[in-house]
Amino acid sequence: MELDFPQNEKGIGNVILKPDAAGIIDGVRIQPFTIWPDDRGYFLEVARLGQGLPMDFPPATTQVSAAVNYPGIIKAFHYHLEQTDFWVPSKGMLQVAMVDLRKGSPTFGLRNTLYAGDLRPWQILIPPGVAHGYKVVGTEPSVLIYVTDRLYNPKDEGRIAYNHEGIHYDWELQHK
Repeated sequence: MELDFPQNEKGIGNVILKPDAAGIIDGVRIQPFTIWPDDRGYFLEVARLGQGLPMDFPPATTQVSAAVNYPGIIKAFHYHLEQTDFWVPSKGMLQVAMVDLRKGSPTFGLRNTLYAGDLRPWQILIPPGVAHGYKVVGTEPSVLIYVTDRLYNPKDEGRIAYNHEGIHYDWELQHK
């Protein structure tokens, strides 16, 4: 995919406060998930193949992975040419950043920010061509479980620096 970057002012784009909010990048889907706490800890269901947001993921090529991340780290940006990601932030809090890099998309250039994890248990479906990444916010490590519809292929993945001027994402604390 030949990248064409929008001309955005520095910022974080649309902050998504609910799964059906206006201004979500085309093809991105968000859905709350249930946490079942008890006196031993908690249980959460990541996915049921054939159901929910990853319902179309083929069993033969679906891959489940996890990343443990320390407070304050930024892992951004990357995108896929063909792969769809399904994220479940299961511990800690993430500031998730996305930008639509798909030429011809009705939301080309649009940036979204959402906060997901312990305080907002959301699953996030990220289509190919949408650059994405995150910053761990708070003082605790995070765990991100992610399911992909294709097995890892380095030729499908593109990387962009977290501070790339074409995206112009502002990772600094947003004082309110």
